Amino acid sequence: MNSRNLIITFTRNPELGKCKTRLAKTVGDAAALRVYKYLLQHTKQVIKQIDADKAVYYSIKVRENDIWDGSAFQKYQQVGDDLGERMQKAFEDGFNKGYEKIVIVGSDLFHLQPNHINEAFIALDENDVVIGPAEDGGYYLLGMKTMHASIFKNKNWGTETVFNDTIVNLKQNKIRLLEILNDIDLYEDLEYIEPLQNIIKQND
Repeated sequence: MNSRNLIITFTRNPELGKCKTRLAKTVGDAAALRVYKYLLQHTKQVIKQIDADKAVYYSIKVRENDIWDGSAFQKYQQVGDDLGERMQKAFEDGFNKGYEKIVIVGSDLFHLQPNHINEAFIALDENDVVIGPAEDGGYYLLGMKTMHASIFKNKNWGTETVFNDTIVNLKQNKIRLLEILNDIDLYEDLEYIEPLQNIIKQND
């Protein structure tokens, strides 16, 4: 452990037909895969600029020779039956290792920048939890300095109720909200983002 802070991201293994499936219904599997690979590269570049330890949790199995440099990123397998269980286990792992502040961030955010993550770590000095709300009713970032296991239970993950239900769980806690960002799940999410449009238009 080189830092008292840990930044985590979850990733799906970028395989044709197995990622960005809702986007693929509009643009096709190959274009959806290209978009996801772009977003993973962007996420990696953002996280590498953060002064904290870094971990990537894989959805299927840990990959050694991929974009996530093993000298910079700890690599783990996600464990759990749903997203809540998997995030809870990742936070528990981090706190058990002695980290004092842990932030998890999504890997499909075109507009994510280092300032969002740095702001989250700073906000934890004076807040119990920090959340980055997503436009679709979920959240793209979650940060804690102690475990709040209730927020990972009894959620309809992937729906528009997740953020509001999480806030209800934390009504006794001091929360800091970051700016709202939009994760890329549907064609409408990238309709006006020129770099992603250019990726879609590439020849397969």
